[in-house]
Amino acid sequence: MKISARNVLKGKVVKVTKGAVNMEIILELAGGARVVSIISKESAKALGLKAGKKAYAIIKASNVMMAVD
Repeated sequence: MKISARNVLKGKVVKVTKGAVNMEIILELAGGARVVSIISKESAKALGLKAGKKAYAIIKASNVMMAVD
């Protein structure tokens, strides 16, 4: 897979929650951190996303906010 986005995180789908229109996908990364994404049902079905499947979270944004306490 070649892609222009620089933030590509490989992980494993640990939970899929179906909604009326969209699905919530939780991807667990190697270190245990989790990334949550909301995508359309059609996209989830086309990608075959289900618990246990390896997948990538691809983050493409022009701005990333940082914060401290």
